[in-house]
Amino acid sequence: MSADECISQSDSKEIAVSGNDSEGSVKTEEYQTVALHDSKDQPNGDCSFSVMKSNTGNDPAIPLTTGGVRLAPAQDLWSTVKNKPVKLRMETSGLGSEPPMTIHQMFLATVQKYGDYPALRGKKDGTWVTLTYKEYYQHARAAAKSFLKLGLERFHGVGILGFNSPEWFIADVGCILAGGLATGVYTTNSPEACQYVADNCEANVLVVENNKQLIKILQVRDQLPHLKAIVQYKGELEQKLPNVYTWAEFMKLGESVPDVELDVLIDSQKANECCTLIYTSGTTGNPKGVMLSHDNITWTATAAGLMTSLKMSEEEIVSYLPLSHVAAQVQDMWICMRFAAITNFAEPDALKGSLANTLREVRPTSFLGVPRVWEKMQEAMKSVGAKSSVTKKKIADWAKGIGLQASYNAMNGDSSVPWGFTLANALVFKNVRKALGLDRCKACYTGAAPITKDTLEYFMSLYITAFELYGMSESTGPHTISWAEGYRIMSCGKVLTGCKTKLDKPDTDGNGEICFWGRHVFMGYLNMPDKIEEALDAEGWLHSGDLGKHDKDDFLYITGRIKELIITAGGENVPPVPTEDALKEEVSIISNAMLVGDKKKFLSMLLTLKCNIDDNGDPTDELTPLAVEFCRQHGVIASKVSEIINKTEPAIYKVIQEGIDRVNAKATSNAQRVQKWTILPRDFSISGGELGPTMKLKRPVVSKMYQEDINKFYGE
Repeated sequence: MSADECISQSDSKEIAVSGNDSEGSVKTEEYQTVALHDSKDQPNGDCSFSVMKSNTGNDPAIPLTTGGVRLAPAQDLWSTVKNKPVKLRMETSGLGSEPPMTIHQMFLATVQKYGDYPALRGKKDGTWVTLTYKEYYQHARAAAKSFLKLGLERFHGVGILGFNSPEWFIADVGCILAGGLATGVYTTNSPEACQYVADNCEANVLVVENNKQLIKILQVRDQLPHLKAIVQYKGELEQKLPNVYTWAEFMKLGESVPDVELDVLIDSQKANECCTLIYTSGTTGNPKGVMLSHDNITWTATAAGLMTSLKMSEEEIVSYLPLSHVAAQVQDMWICMRFAAITNFAEPDALKGSLANTLREVRPTSFLGVPRVWEKMQEAMKSVGAKSSVTKKKIADWAKGIGLQASYNAMNGDSSVPWGFTLANALVFKNVRKALGLDRCKACYTGAAPITKDTLEYFMSLYITAFELYGMSESTGPHTISWAEGYRIMSCGKVLTGCKTKLDKPDTDGNGEICFWGRHVFMGYLNMPDKIEEALDAEGWLHSGDLGKHDKDDFLYITGRIKELIITAGGENVPPVPTEDALKEEVSIISNAMLVGDKKKFLSMLLTLKCNIDDNGDPTDELTPLAVEFCRQHGVIASKVSEIINKTEPAIYKVIQEGIDRVNAKATSNAQRVQKWTILPRDFSISGGELGPTMKLKRPVVSKMYQEDINKFYGE
């Protein structure tokens, strides 16, 4: 039976509820109820919690609802209006049937049991400063009252523009408690892009990191009719301006707001109402505001954590990826809040080199890296390895052979390890993990973009497995998860517990469009009814736009993206990623590759070479040490990209062509063979616009930027 045939709509229930649904607690033997009180002086009379007992037999896990189930009446599964609630995709049993809860209910439950545990850690003047969960909660309440004092209206946005920090979290949670829509804004956005997001969410307040981000907002302030105030959370203001506050000033503003006023607002919030906006990166057209409900976030955080066996108050992570992106926000903020984990904030220059130091200091219990981060780590380690003595190289190569076999054994459920593993672990693997700061790490993850088999196997050879995740903003982050008990190389894992996958219109090989069902599926796009019709079908399934197939064990493999498919003049569909990844594995000097040839008679490729980046994160003309070594091995003395291009360096061009020939030899048809290619003078980057915030290739942007080069392939 196929995966599609296993899916039955009748297994799901959509619940339309009354606004006063206080009888939603689960009454089975798996649950018990404990009475908890709010942290304020007066107990919450209605504050009872349905609690799922942990499967370890210890104390109950975090309460899954508090104060009864709070849901607003709703008729539809979707909405494009900010204050319209939705029906939830509830299941009749299992994790999908858990009682819904609001952000505040989830937060308060953690605070009640783990209030004195550390929650947020950031560096101030080189020293780590810690906030406990109780302090975090108190700060969030104070921020909420200050937002109310500034005139934050219900379901209006608070835009947050800056690098990850305790203030980012406090502003986000404070906004939600105050009834606003928490809205992350990418720090790389232009003033115009910031204006679009702030105007679209009708932001009453914008929270910016520093003067650099403040200047962007001041440039467009007169185009933001709903904006009432700006708060700068790092440093002093360079000039005093009306309605612009420092963080210290902001946090004191709400002192006169009575607690009861905030409590009434918090108690009025419903789990099926919007609380967060995630703006898509907008590779084509304006970004879309993905509306996430309280239940989207609280349920997904619970499901993802339980599926990966997180333990309450024992987890610790490093926050460095953009919080305006769903992956970082769900992991760093919400899963950590749900499981009383510690979030450590990296330095703002994390992706320019300091992340390695932070990882070594913190030694996290889990680590999420986008593919480019894993690739950069791979390159750095190879560069160090290239300088080792002959003996050390031989030991490393021997150990990596053992590590790869041991990793594959583990993946296939074989607990045995090859002969020599204990020695290899002592000599190499332990030292590598310690050097990377991953020696306490129980799980490493990769997601947000495709990763190559070469990179996965490189880390497997060091006995480090990067578990692949798959999802989208519209699914509150994860839809499929790989974890220690369930993974296959190049698969993005199995569907999140309590959710379903359907492959729409599968071809003869089983490839179909991946569709999602579950409580992680978003509410809708803010003010974009035409776009929601493209994303959700009549039954409420979310269409991802990605192509995939299942293996016999129900592991999902992504095989392409519908919008990225190149349709040749002969009508053949070609997914670009496999060809691009294959070439990068064949020719190690290549940094980025992009296949082109839509509606053309043949395929061509744009290539960039591996180069160093400057302090601003911009690619330079200087080749990386590994690229320089690659040239030397092929008899070429070169240290710059321009030297290779200007001389059309025969040896390098020859080795690239040979790599393309090897890739072409594996192509399934003539139409899938690459016939022409060129090396671009500059590598792709976030600042250059070719890569998105998580370093995913923005194909339409690259096509437009390098249209002349593409035209030359086809004599146009």
